[in-house]
Amino acid sequence: MTGGYELDVSTREDVPAWLVYGTPVLTVLGALAVSGVALLALGVDPVGAYETMFVGTLTTEFGVSQTLLRAVPLVLTGLAVYLPLRAGLWNIGAEGQLYLGAIVGTWIGLNVDAPGVVLVPLACLGGAVAGGLWGLIPGLLRARRGVNEIIVTLMLTFVGVELAGYLVRGPMRGGQGNFPVSAVLPDAAQLPSLGPVHVGVVVALLATVAIRLLVGQTVTGYEITVTGSNPDAAERAGVDVEWVYVFVLVAGGALAGLAGAIEIMGIQERLRPDFSPGYGFTAIPVALLGRNGAFRVLLAGLFFAVLVVGGSSMELAYDVPAALVEVIQALVILFLITAEFFKRYRISVESVDRTTPAAPEGT
Repeated sequence: MTGGYELDVSTREDVPAWLVYGTPVLTVLGALAVSGVALLALGVDPVGAYETMFVGTLTTEFGVSQTLLRAVPLVLTGLAVYLPLRAGLWNIGAEGQLYLGAIVGTWIGLNVDAPGVVLVPLACLGGAVAGGLWGLIPGLLRARRGVNEIIVTLMLTFVGVELAGYLVRGPMRGGQGNFPVSAVLPDAAQLPSLGPVHVGVVVALLATVAIRLLVGQTVTGYEITVTGSNPDAAERAGVDVEWVYVFVLVAGGALAGLAGAIEIMGIQERLRPDFSPGYGFTAIPVALLGRNGAFRVLLAGLFFAVLVVGGSSMELAYDVPAALVEVIQALVILFLITAEFFKRYRISVESVDRTTPAAPEGT
């Protein structure tokens, strides 16, 4: 008789509450713990480095204001990924939608002659409409033809980024010298300030509240959630699943386009071909980290903003590579994927007895 062990993987019927609510915290702690090993390898005290990154950033006016400004595009693009995710779709194209919003917002700011009280909302609306139309393409293709939205949104991202590069080198080129940038926006087209931050911070907060109410308090939000849980059952229950798919991708695109317009009018003041450090791609882990609710997306956006701002402080204070912050973000994504696996499946190790059959008599 011999003994052994078998690894059994089975689908969970119920996910424990501690795993649902503890995943974001455990994910962040796990990523920071592993990153601490990298800091030790560089000869840096992880405790001191993380104190500089988090405590130092959140206890100074400059650090808080920069965190809030960085969080605006992260929260809006995070919501742009979160809303389709509720319907079971992946909007990987928030970066391209952000660029479309920036292009149209810049064009309106440069070409429409109006007072700021009219021009700023008009440019924001134009950016949102542009991003929404960019999201309409994968929405229609998924709803009518069953085309995978991941591929379409990702491909459209490259189109949006390259389109911005072309425009600032051609029709929208402004400024002086050979730099590929647009002209500087007039004062009327720049976002009003609220002390050390701009009004975009309020817009991001209101957008979070709006998405929370949409998902939790409306019939449309209920249809989105049901579709994400089981599209076949939703369709049998009378939900127009095709409309839901189009709606969430258009709404997500509008949020990302709004983020692009706000980033130009509030921070950059002119369109550049590389104005975004990858907000639309960082939005994916932001949405995953906060997928249980819109306000959790807000907190996840703030967390990633702290990583960026605090990472710069840590880089200067401890002379560590700038790529370390990207490593931390990558580890957060890796731990998120791992956590999602354990939320879906249960793993158990079972002892197995293997009895060797006795040889027949007479042999």
